[in-house]
Amino acid sequence: MKNLVYTMILAVLTTFATSVRAQNYPREYLGLPGDNLNLYAVMDLFRNSETLEGFEKSLNSPDLRINNLDLNGDNMVDYITVSDFVNKKVHTIVLRAILGPNDYQDVAVITVQMLKKRKVLIQMIGDEALYGPNYIIEPFLANKSKQRFYVGELYADNYYTNNTIEINNYYTAVYEWPLIVFIYDPHYMEWHSPWFWGYYPDWWFHWSPWYWHFYHGYHSCRSNHYYAHYHHWDYVRYSDYHDFYYNGIRRYSPQVHNNIDEGLYNATYSKPELRREGANYFTNTRLTNPNERSRDGVAPSSRRVAPGAAVNTGEVGRRTAPARESVRSATVTTTRRVSENGSEELRESQRRETETREAPRRATEVREAEAREAQKRDMERREAEAREAQRREMESRAAEAREAQRREMDSRAAEAREAQRREMESRA
Repeated sequence: MKNLVYTMILAVLTTFATSVRAQNYPREYLGLPGDNLNLYAVMDLFRNSETLEGFEKSLNSPDLRINNLDLNGDNMVDYITVSDFVNKKVHTIVLRAILGPNDYQDVAVITVQMLKKRKVLIQMIGDEALYGPNYIIEPFLANKSKQRFYVGELYADNYYTNNTIEINNYYTAVYEWPLIVFIYDPHYMEWHSPWFWGYYPDWWFHWSPWYWHFYHGYHSCRSNHYYAHYHHWDYVRYSDYHDFYYNGIRRYSPQVHNNIDEGLYNATYSKPELRREGANYFTNTRLTNPNERSRDGVAPSSRRVAPGAAVNTGEVGRRTAPARESVRSATVTTTRRVSENGSEELRESQRRETETREAPRRATEVREAEAREAQKRDMERREAEAREAQRREMESRAAEAREAQRREMDSRAAEAREAQRREMESRA
């Protein structure tokens, strides 16, 4: 009887714990490192980019805050390279994170197939180490039964006028996406990112990642847009995907596997209370003031160790499209007026809040400036070493050339003297 009671109590507690976990984690939660790179946002960015180089720059932009990956655990966001591997008419565009010297981890792959002049198949496949199996995103298909290519709105970055947001309602099909036109141009040459560990573009710098709930809240403001244009798919459409990419090109870092086993990535889930702050931060920075750096605000700039987070296995590889946020007005006014009847206490509270926000921003700017300066010094040192090595090599080659010329002149002089001696002997 006691055993039965204990069993019933255990079942109730288990059910309660499961319910609590379900309440704490939204459906987008995977419990895997890929949680910190929203592939819906990446696909939307790809859709609105004009070149692969520009796509890579935007993907790593600290302003857009799409990349929040820290796979090597150094508390800094990893740089993601973009490279295109062409197989006949199929482009396999690989997104690859730099984790260390000769240490890389593929994040996702975009396959683009031009089947006909106006028929394009495109998918984004998250790497199974980061997203689990069959995490595939693609644009919605056309509704017409005989029209099997993708169609839909192209939301080229919504632009801002007089502190209000304007919605771009230009429509186009996938084969007219700027990047699709770019990579299928007859004069296009394969793009391979030139950057690697220790060598990065001048505009890029290291910054600390956000906690996941803050990151999720930040991107949840565009969930309606993402789910209206992209959806999950169950299988890879490119028939040579495994032979061409998975078994040949894919790079996998054992460091990521070890970090998952050790629960290193679980600390990112330790601040569930930050989700609303992330959504507010998006509203205040991306909508209210588009020129404001996304890192200037109350965003957490570091992570702390936390107990392990449960993995939502039922939702791995899928994202659904419930209506999470109401559609925002097409025009957002940004000027906030302080009420004429505002009290002195309110103004003082606002002043303290401003100081609180500014302190981490200033500290972040100092760290970023120090990181840029250190990177600059390192690059100057390496350039100086390269110039010195080149100078020594040139001097060595010049010395060898002079020595060879001297030996040749000595040899010719000796031959001339010998010939003259023989001639004199023959005359005598």
